[in-house]
Amino acid sequence: MSDESKSAGQKLADELFFNPKNCWETIEAQEEKKIEDFAKPYIDFLNNGKTERECVAFAVELLEKHGFVNIEQAAQGQLKSGAKVYQNIRGKALVAAVIGKQPGEGFNIIGAHIDSPRLDLKPNPVYEESGFVLLDTHYYGGVKKYQWTAVPLAMHGVFVKENGEKINVKIGESPDDPVFTITDLLPHLGKAQMEKKASELIEGEALDILAGSRPYNDKEAKEKVKLMMLSILHEKYGIKEKDFAGAEIEFVPAHPAREVGFDRSMIGAYGHDDRCCAWPALMALLSFATAPGEKTAVCYLSDKEETGSGGNTGANSYGFKHFLSQLCAASGRAGEAELRACLARSSMLSADVCAAYDPAFSDVFDKKNSSFMGKGLVLTKYNGVGGKYSTSDANAEFCVKVQGIMDRNNINWQIGLMGKVDKGGSGTIALFAANLGIEVLDCGMAVLSMHSPFEVISKIDLYTTYKGYTAFFRDA
Repeated sequence: MSDESKSAGQKLADELFFNPKNCWETIEAQEEKKIEDFAKPYIDFLNNGKTERECVAFAVELLEKHGFVNIEQAAQGQLKSGAKVYQNIRGKALVAAVIGKQPGEGFNIIGAHIDSPRLDLKPNPVYEESGFVLLDTHYYGGVKKYQWTAVPLAMHGVFVKENGEKINVKIGESPDDPVFTITDLLPHLGKAQMEKKASELIEGEALDILAGSRPYNDKEAKEKVKLMMLSILHEKYGIKEKDFAGAEIEFVPAHPAREVGFDRSMIGAYGHDDRCCAWPALMALLSFATAPGEKTAVCYLSDKEETGSGGNTGANSYGFKHFLSQLCAASGRAGEAELRACLARSSMLSADVCAAYDPAFSDVFDKKNSSFMGKGLVLTKYNGVGGKYSTSDANAEFCVKVQGIMDRNNINWQIGLMGKVDKGGSGTIALFAANLGIEVLDCGMAVLSMHSPFEVISKIDLYTTYKGYTAFFRDA
C-alpha cells in the first residue's frame, strides 16, 4: 500500500507503532552476498572452536594476522592511537583493543562469552563395567540431560604433564576418527522411564561416555577393556590414568555446523550460545584495525558464563579489569581513581543471545516482549530471574542511546526478553561490567533450541549483529 492511499489513522499508526520487520524483506539485493560471505567464516569458527581454549587459539591467530600484539610485549609507556593489542587470559578468555583517537576518555566495549554447555570428565573418570569401558562425566551449564544421549560426541581438551608439557586432544571431528556416545534405553523396555518427568529421564550420574569394548590381549591382565583404552591413549599421547586428574577434557557434539532449511537461511550448530555474538564482536573490532575510532574499542571474550562467570577466566575475575587498567596506564591515566573515572565514561554491549520465539512452545513466551529470528539485533534491557534478580537492568538513558545508534545506522533491532515472568530466566556478563561502573546493555541475537546440541540462528541476524556492533564501536 502506497503512502498516498493510506488513511490518516494508518499513517499515524505507522508513525507511532513499533513493529520490527523481517530483515529479509528490507535488504538490498547486493547485501545477500555479504550475508553469505559473512556466514562462511563463522561456520569455520564454529567447527574449529568447540571449546573456549580452541576459540581463544583461533582468535589469537586471527588477531596476530591483523597486526595485534600481546599487550605485555607492546612498547612500554604510551599506546598511540591505532595501536592494536590483546591479552590471552590463561588460554581460556581473551581481551583485545584498538586504541582510539581519545585514549583514556573511556572505552566502547563489546563482551561475549565463548564457553558453552557440555559434558566435562570427572577427575577420575575411567572405569570398566560389564565388558565396556566408560568415562564418568559432570555436565557443565544448563542442559536438558536427555538431549545428550544417543548422539555422536567428540572429545576435546588438554592434558598437562608434570614437566608443563601440554597435550591437546581432539578425537571425533575428522571423518576418519571414532566418535563416542551415551546410551539410552530402548523404547521396548522404557515404559517406566517414559513415565518420569523430563528432568528425571536421564540422571546426571547416567551421563557416562561409552569409550570402548575390546579387551587387551593378555589373559592375565585385569580390567582388560579399560587397559586397552588406556594403552591406546598412552601410545598416542603418552598419558596415564593419573593424568586425567588435572586434565580439562570436554565432550561436545561431533557434528559440524550446517545450513538449515530449503532456502539455507539458517545455521544449525553446537555452541551458537554465545559464539554467534563472539564472532561478530571480533569481526567488528577487526574492522577498526586500520581506521581507529574516537574511543578505544575493546572486544572481550570471556569464559565460564554458563556457570556464573566465576574462576580466574570468568567475567567476575580481575583479568578484564586488569587489561582495562593497562590501557588507562598507557594513556597516562594510571591509578585506581583514574581507572574508575575512565570506566564510568565507558559503554558496553553485553553480547549474548536471547531465546527466539518458538510457536511450538508459545505458552512460555510473552509474545509482545519476545525476540524473533530474522528480525535483527535483540536489545534486552534486563535478564535475571523472578523479581529481576542477578541482572544489571540498564538505565533508560543508555537504552535510548543504543537504540539511537542503531536507528541512525539503519540497523534492524527489536526488543527481547527471555520469556514469561516466573517461567525461568537467565544471566549474562552484564552484571559484572555494571559493577565496575560501566554503562551496559544486553545485545545479541535470537536463538532456537538454545543450550541443545543443535542450536539454530538466522544468517541475516548474524550479519545484522555484526553491523550493529560495528556501529556501536564507532558511535557510542
